[in-house]
Amino acid sequence: MASPVTVVEIGQDEILTGEAVALDVQPTGFFLRALGAVIDVAVAVVVYILFALVMVWWGGFGLDPAVIPIVAIAMIVVVAVVLPTVVETATRGRSLGKLAVGGRIVRADGGAAGFRHAFIRALVGVLEVWMTVGAVAAVTGAFTPRSQRLGDLLAGTYSERTRAPRLVAADPVVPAALAAWAEVADVAPLSERLARRLGQFVRQAEQLQPDARARVAAELAAEASASVSPVPQTDPELFVRAVVAVRFARELSAVRLRDARAAALLR
Repeated sequence: MASPVTVVEIGQDEILTGEAVALDVQPTGFFLRALGAVIDVAVAVVVYILFALVMVWWGGFGLDPAVIPIVAIAMIVVVAVVLPTVVETATRGRSLGKLAVGGRIVRADGGAAGFRHAFIRALVGVLEVWMTVGAVAAVTGAFTPRSQRLGDLLAGTYSERTRAPRLVAADPVVPAALAAWAEVADVAPLSERLARRLGQFVRQAEQLQPDARARVAAELAAEASASVSPVPQTDPELFVRAVVAVRFARELSAVRLRDARAAALLR
């Protein structure tokens, strides 16, 4: 496009660009998060049992009984804190349970989580997952918009769905009634805010109640008419759809022309 496209978060379930292109950043649901947590806990228990068997085996070879409680506590720390931190840091927010349910821990702004986030989550998890058998995590996750447990809230993270169905963004089309107008219309560059609102309306109009749909279309048509010449005498929603389609087509043509010129210079 002629100018950089700013990504604007409009809700807990998705992020839309200025042209209303939906990006796949949907949070993992509560029950999937719970299933992933159960898998991770089961894996941790298996690892702890393996460590315990190794300790028993060492004990048979003369391990000092006074050291056994220290080793047991060290094993708990390793299983409950160290391993989850290392795994999530190395895999950028993934674990066996999260892979199974199609989730990944990310920052609240959608960026990749790091060591600090993983460590805080693991440390708080000792309380909310292990010491309370998951009760605190379940209650917190059930009453937060993104199913965030207490560790997520403190670390500033949430679980993002990595297997969310891709939202297909269809190219806007000029309504047939305004096809002739579109050939001669002069649509000036729109403000970023107005362009975003127009694109969102075109994408979500079918989900609105008829009265609200007509009201929003009229408001947007009134705002957009200041940048359009001539203004056609037509239904406000048709006008909004035509403006979005014309701007999209012309900006797309500008991008293709720019790319063609760049390719010619590289030859």
